[in-house]
Amino acid sequence: MIVSATTSRNGFDLYPHRLKEPFYEAFMTLNDSSPLMAAGFVLINVEPGSEINVQQEAEKFDFVSEANVLFGDHDLIVKVEAESVGDIAKMVVEKLRSIDGVTATKTFACAEL
Repeated sequence: MIVSATTSRNGFDLYPHRLKEPFYEAFMTLNDSSPLMAAGFVLINVEPGSEINVQQEAEKFDFVSEANVLFGDHDLIVKVEAESVGDIAKMVVEKLRSIDGVTATKTFACAEL
């Protein structure tokens, strides 16, 4: 199956205004053998001084692909990936929120278009 930026899985042209050059199509092709995954971002607030420890603990989880300390209203942003949005929710509640120092989380699930 070829899924590109110009066609959906059923072959319908989602973006007729985009170029349909071979390079563009090849660049956007997904590997059929790789499972499609859900992704999301979690904003985390922590107790003062625990930012680095929470970041290091979060990075130990397999479902966390990236964790970064932030400046501003939130202390960390964590990118998470799982087989479904439900799995992401479960892992945030059971794993990320259980890290010592975490005071609040806000999860954003990426849209699957």
